[in-house]
Amino acid sequence: MKIVILMGSPNRNGSTGILVSEFKRGAEESGHICEVIDVCHADIHPCTGCVACGYEGPCVQKDDVEMIRHSLLGADMVVFATPLYYYGMSAQLKMTVDRFCAYNSSLNGRHLKSALLTVAWNADDWTFDALEAHYRTLVRYINFEDMGMILGYGCGTPAMTKRSRYPGKAYQLGRSL
Repeated sequence: MKIVILMGSPNRNGSTGILVSEFKRGAEESGHICEVIDVCHADIHPCTGCVACGYEGPCVQKDDVEMIRHSLLGADMVVFATPLYYYGMSAQLKMTVDRFCAYNSSLNGRHLKSALLTVAWNADDWTFDALEAHYRTLVRYINFEDMGMILGYGCGTPAMTKRSRYPGKAYQLGRSL
């Protein structure tokens, strides 16, 4: 299976990256091919809502979204990896997701598997409620098959994350595919 991981953390060596590395290690040990796309350091512009794409492309903007489109439409699974920023995904990952608009029908028809990897400083039981709801809505709307969520409570620093159970859970999720 080809897995595309949309890395939505601007901190390449942060807690989200730890989960991504462990998920990738587990998935590759199970024989899958993983491609990590760093959406925070890619040239991606916000959707302008012009609908010139007709919801099936091409987008009038010429940026890295075409490369992401090509990767996703050739994949079997997409993983959304993000730190929790004000109870949602990072702006960079959200901007990437918004641009799905230009290939919505093709993406919907792929019936991709999906997963969510996320971390937050907070450890309150409601910490991930809004992000979980957004992810579940996205899964339903685009006809993805949810394979799981790793919700890293209390992962405010890489050291905290490394000491937590969440890297192991990310590894096991990748390994279980």
